[in-house]
Amino acid sequence: MTGDKEFSAQGLRLGIFVIAYNAESHIEATIDRIPSDVMREVTMVYVVDDCSTDETVAEALKIQEKHEKVKVIRNRVNRRYGGNQKYGYQFAIDHGLDVVVMLHADGQYAPECLPLMLEPLVQGRADVVFGSRMSEPGKALHGGMPAYKYYGNIILTTIQNALCGMNLSEFHSGYRGYSLSFLKRVPFWENSNEWHFDTEILIQAHESGARIVEVPIPTYYGSEICHVNGLAYGLNCILISSKYLLFRKGVLYSRVFDVMTASKVKYGAKFHDPYSSHSRVLALLHEFGLEENKRILEVGTGDASLTQRLAEYPVILDAIELDPESVKLAEPYCRQVFVGNLEQVDDLPVDETYDIILAADVLEHIRNAEHVLSKFKRYLRKDGVLIVSLPNFVNLYVRLNVLLGRFPYHNKGILDETHVKFYTKKSARRMLQKTGWLVDREYVTTIPVTLVFPFLAKKPFRWILHGLYGMTRIFRGLLGYQNIYLCRNPNDHELL
Repeated sequence: MTGDKEFSAQGLRLGIFVIAYNAESHIEATIDRIPSDVMREVTMVYVVDDCSTDETVAEALKIQEKHEKVKVIRNRVNRRYGGNQKYGYQFAIDHGLDVVVMLHADGQYAPECLPLMLEPLVQGRADVVFGSRMSEPGKALHGGMPAYKYYGNIILTTIQNALCGMNLSEFHSGYRGYSLSFLKRVPFWENSNEWHFDTEILIQAHESGARIVEVPIPTYYGSEICHVNGLAYGLNCILISSKYLLFRKGVLYSRVFDVMTASKVKYGAKFHDPYSSHSRVLALLHEFGLEENKRILEVGTGDASLTQRLAEYPVILDAIELDPESVKLAEPYCRQVFVGNLEQVDDLPVDETYDIILAADVLEHIRNAEHVLSKFKRYLRKDGVLIVSLPNFVNLYVRLNVLLGRFPYHNKGILDETHVKFYTKKSARRMLQKTGWLVDREYVTTIPVTLVFPFLAKKPFRWILHGLYGMTRIFRGLLGYQNIYLCRNPNDHELL
């Protein structure tokens, strides 16, 4: 109970998942300690035993005989800690539960705190509830946590928070509660079967934008046996957190962290790097002129970072976008946003002409790019220009991966899984020429090293970026990340 108030499930189907391994001397007391009002309100308490070598199952079956809400399941093979959780959460999904809380059978985490764990989920204030022993400094030590574990927890959590961009008081409590709507939308089956499953699912919660609530819980260390190899566990946690950092930067892809919905905008602003596609395109636009009443059509606005920057100038800015979320982001900065699919370019509701058409990182996402490029002519004034940027598929990163027999699709970057066409410097130029455009100028961007090493964008380190750009211009096909083309309207009177 919380205070004198009786706990209520508020009509939801609640489950308590008792994760068990060699807990014969603790499991009965653990289940008996579940508050009576919680036991009354939950739909089921299900024990999942991971092939214990003692009498845990026999003890659990005795409890099942006394409590109609208790169900006992024994794995046929040892699934390990993470694997056992996967089964337990899938069981909750299959049985139509709305909320599930994991309780350790050895009683290390107080069953008396179940109302505190359940309430944020039942009230709709959280998607994930995390019982924290470290929210009050020093309290875990007084509860019996060994000093090496206490300080190790602090150090490891600090490192993981920094790597993951999170701010949790600890990563390593096993007292967790989840809404089933959250579990259904994250790929927890891709997670490890080992102890760092807990870190992976927390990162998935963060990446998916889930609401995480930490609840202070007491620390208890008794006669239970610890089955964790602390050193291996810590190294795995740091490794997973480091992988997530690289995933966020677009350097490494992992299905574990790929929890984005189809409408979630993936690309961010790149103006911090003077040699990024955003910076190079903006510099090119400045060169061409962003004076008053210059008419610009941006094709594909993404997260609207470039759109927002263009809106700072006295230009007339329109856009074409299909994704509803991107449309909402772009609308405040545009005179009008034409909602339409480039694949059906003939049906787009654009009925005027522009001085500049900007297609930055767009054409690789569509199948009929040549047809679209041909049709762009109808929207461009006689003296207008088309600016196109496309990823360089034969970049060193891709070549090395292919050499190693890998083709690691990502959720962004050159190997973005939504890319349906791949281009090289020559094939992109050939496509533009084939569709009747005169390629007036070409530019190249560098590998986005500032995503991994942000400090390189600071003035004292800019010389490194300048050197990289110089090398990229020499070895454009090998080091170039994106190619940018300035194309003239083939109907320009100077070309006739």
